[in-house]
Amino acid sequence: MYNPKTLLLATTLAVTLALPAHAQRAPAPITPEHVRAHVDILAGPALRGRGSATPDEAAAAAYVASMFRGYGLAMAPGMTSYTQPIDVVSLRLDGAPVLTANGVAVDSPLLFSSSGQPVRGKLAAFAGTDPKQAPAAAAVIVTNPAANGLQLAGGVDPSKVQLVIIRATDQVRGYYDRIGGRPRLPRYLKGETPRPRPSVIALGDAAFDRLAAQDGAEIALELPGLVEQAQVTTNAIGFLPGTDPAAGVILISAHLDHLGVRPDGKIMYGANDDASGTAAVLELARVLAGKKHRRGIIFAAYGSEEAGGFGAHWFAAHPPVPLADIVANLEIEMIGQQDPKLPAGTMMMTGFERSTFGDTLKAHGAFVTTDPYPEQNFFRRSDNYALALKGVVAHTVSGWATVPTYHTPEDTIDKLDIPFMARAIQSLVKPIASLADSKAKPEWKPGGQPTE
Repeated sequence: MYNPKTLLLATTLAVTLALPAHAQRAPAPITPEHVRAHVDILAGPALRGRGSATPDEAAAAAYVASMFRGYGLAMAPGMTSYTQPIDVVSLRLDGAPVLTANGVAVDSPLLFSSSGQPVRGKLAAFAGTDPKQAPAAAAVIVTNPAANGLQLAGGVDPSKVQLVIIRATDQVRGYYDRIGGRPRLPRYLKGETPRPRPSVIALGDAAFDRLAAQDGAEIALELPGLVEQAQVTTNAIGFLPGTDPAAGVILISAHLDHLGVRPDGKIMYGANDDASGTAAVLELARVLAGKKHRRGIIFAAYGSEEAGGFGAHWFAAHPPVPLADIVANLEIEMIGQQDPKLPAGTMMMTGFERSTFGDTLKAHGAFVTTDPYPEQNFFRRSDNYALALKGVVAHTVSGWATVPTYHTPEDTIDKLDIPFMARAIQSLVKPIASLADSKAKPEWKPGGQPTE
């Protein structure tokens, strides 16, 4: 159920902010006050961090949908609502994991993540640091003290290894606390199968050392109390029809969810990630809805990016217009702070060099530049990638992608640089309007379109 107080606040603000765009021919320019009004709702205490596929996320989607409707946007073609509910299946572990070696219980295993399946088979010790060199075995224990256990586990081929066992160092235990002291279990779209991944367990020093000495032991991991539960994630979508239906559409998007409430009760507000991007989509919708353009523009706020990009994947698989008609997709994520590595006042665009889109935006005044973190593969790590894999020229713009508050309870409204956000969003208005009125369209450069 929606929180009635939350919906009242959302509806009131939606009406208040939407009226100017509906009542005047030239909407007011984007100001810090407009931006702050959105993030106050999206990252405020009432929405409790907008956890993926939760009623709080649904309330955030309802707020965004109310704004789209108030700005005079239409429902997207084929849709009967401004919201798009999507069925998700998630697993929850109500019991404690049980790990045994040769039938003997192993003390206090910390389960970080799991495929949701039991593991049975031989244990192999691995003294290397390259996950690609890990031996094929049911379970692998990482014995090299120089190895970063969590990073190594994330790079192991799940078709070769079902379980990775690492040492519970202070750093590992600290990370376990930061993720809420509970395992990450599969979530997947209803009707699909979860993406394969190895389970990861950390052991205290004594238990780890005993197990490391048992190379070849028979390992079993059981997950008592595993529950499958149905959830719903929600996209919010608005459409500004173009004057030439054959000219295609532009997609402007962000994700509206964040990490919600941790098991210890701390709220992960997600002001920067990605209330900031959702506010940008709303402000661009408000201003661009002030006139008709040759091309249509779809404005989308996806659900469940944090849980696996489900909203964007569903959109890409069930688009309201043919994917071939989407001229370009601009995803907006984490524009709440400026990166000290970037020129003052600019945003980075992931995969800038892959297409002509960034150059086109920049030539018309957008405050965008290249990504200074190519080693982080940010191009693949946001919702743009679901569209790019389908052939759409799709990129993400961000303010500071490596901001220290990322995925912490400190990602709060007071940490945002609201004036920077307003200037950055305003810089996108003319470039998007120009592209919407143009016959030209961005293209992938040779080798730029991703294939996997």
